[in-house]
Amino acid sequence: MTEHKEFVLPPGDGKKVCVGGGAGFIGSHIAKRLKENGYRVTVVDWKENEFMKPEEFCDEFILDDLRKLEVAVKACKDCLQVYNLAADMGGMGFICSNESVLSFNNTSISMNMLEAARRSKCRDFFYASSACVYNEAKQENPENPGLIESDAWPARPQDMYGLEKLYAEEMALAYGRDFPLNIRIARFHNVYGPRGTWKGGREKAPAAFCRKAVTSTTEFEIWGDGKQTRSFTFIDDCVEGVLRLTFSDCGIPLNLGSTEMVDMNQFAKMALSCVGKEDLSLKHIEGPMGVRGRNSNNKLILDKLGWEPTIKIIDGLKKTCLWIQGEIEREQKEGSTMDYSKSEIVQQKDDSLLQLGNDESTV
Repeated sequence: MTEHKEFVLPPGDGKKVCVGGGAGFIGSHIAKRLKENGYRVTVVDWKENEFMKPEEFCDEFILDDLRKLEVAVKACKDCLQVYNLAADMGGMGFICSNESVLSFNNTSISMNMLEAARRSKCRDFFYASSACVYNEAKQENPENPGLIESDAWPARPQDMYGLEKLYAEEMALAYGRDFPLNIRIARFHNVYGPRGTWKGGREKAPAAFCRKAVTSTTEFEIWGDGKQTRSFTFIDDCVEGVLRLTFSDCGIPLNLGSTEMVDMNQFAKMALSCVGKEDLSLKHIEGPMGVRGRNSNNKLILDKLGWEPTIKIIDGLKKTCLWIQGEIEREQKEGSTMDYSKSEIVQQKDDSLLQLGNDESTV
């Protein structure tokens, strides 16, 4: 295994940083690490964190809408760094039916956070991008050799979520060229772990698989044939990678993902093994599957940062399954009768768009 370059997060000493979307899964973990290291963390989000109290991960929490420029400017005032993880998103069950809504919302947020960081004369700006930016033609084979950063061009993402992320990358890089703002961009590959969304249709595959592993008794449902492949990145590796990148001199987008690739059938069996149910049969049903094969190539991140994610899927799944099991038990004690063994597709909703006005939904 490659020996990793040592990294020590510089002490915060009260310096102010802003984490947009800091009440979300990844944002709250990054904010928590920064706060623990002495940074004065302002989090701005349009929702509260379901699994952490504000004092665990920030010094100031602004419950407001980053699609409004004035909100972003207020949050970024006097900040040394801005981390933009704010996005309207979810798993395939949400993305496939809400492309227009998330495109409007996320583009608005990205523009505002960049402009607010510029006006506040911030030093560093981190943007959370996604492996969804990659050209779909490079992801048609389940035996994916690993996507290199240049595979994003020519642009042909599978959906609007990926295209919106790619546009936001380019917008950030333009701000970095035009103004004294250090731009850092990471393309996340399926980040998962405890204290994140695990039900309701917006959860990602790892959380859904852990939930179903805990609660399935006769069979385990998988969308599609289960032969589509992915790599998965545990939250601790993600946080470490974001901070290493932000405090580096690397100004180009980097993959941030594990190179341990499995297909969904294997992934299901791994989740089931965490709860002693590896012999449960898999039931393949109709549902969105995404691209056929996606894996991270880590040559560039190793070259630029001297580091790559190391946590094995099975180790991350054990921690995630244990936490989700605790959440299910808590809800059931409170009277929940939900069938946790099923996943759902989120129907098209325009409620978030209408929050900017007073109109009634047309959906």
